[in-house]
Amino acid sequence: MPKRSKKPADLNRLAAAIVDEATDDAPAKSESQQARAGRLGGQKGGRARAERLSATERTESARAAAQARWAKK
Repeated sequence: MPKRSKKPADLNRLAAAIVDEATDDAPAKSESQQARAGRLGGQKGGRARAERLSATERTESARAAAQARWAKK
């Protein structure tokens, strides 16, 4: 079964939908404190983990990551 477009077939309704979407005056939703904290943790997590690891541990981690990437193909 072919997929149907969600666009209105009537050109006037389509134009009205496009204008409504382009001029949407709804205020942007502010993100929660938990979302901000999660993003901050994600941004600094990899760097903090790399600083904690020794050179051999970083090498092993990189080797395992490379093998996992190549195993997918």
